[in-house]
Amino acid sequence: VLSKVLVKTNKSNHTLFCLGKGTDISEHTSTKEGSVTVLKGRGTFVLNGKNIKLEPGVFIFMPANSPHSLSADEDLALLLSLSG
Repeated sequence: VLSKVLVKTNKSNHTLFCLGKGTDISEHTSTKEGSVTVLKGRGTFVLNGKNIKLEPGVFIFMPANSPHSLSADEDLALLLSLSG
């Protein structure tokens, strides 16, 4: 898993994440609300116990303190934006 912070301010953080095929990020939460935009690849995002198919163009809104995880079925690139 590679990550690169693109923009960080007092109110927001925008990070590019790249995951190789077969990798995952285990369940965790954030105190900030956020969004995920899939740029490349396919995988599964689990938000509050619900599976969401990841593919280019998918946009996911995450309320603060929501448990979430993800796994990459292919090489995966996504933009994570946190605010609050």
